[in-house]
Amino acid sequence: MTDTSDANKERNREIARNEEAKQVTGSIRVSTWAVAVVVIIGGILFTLGWLALR
Repeated sequence: MTDTSDANKERNREIARNEEAKQVTGSIRVSTWAVAVVVIIGGILFTLGWLALR
């Protein structure tokens, strides 16, 4: 009975580690997209401002 319980606990720990890795990867992907969008919008606003001052 203890062997089964220990095996389940270890399996649950492994699942938790895998889920954590997926969350980190997803967060990095979202952060990358957010930075890209900010850079693009910033570039557009900078260009519009520069053109307005000319």
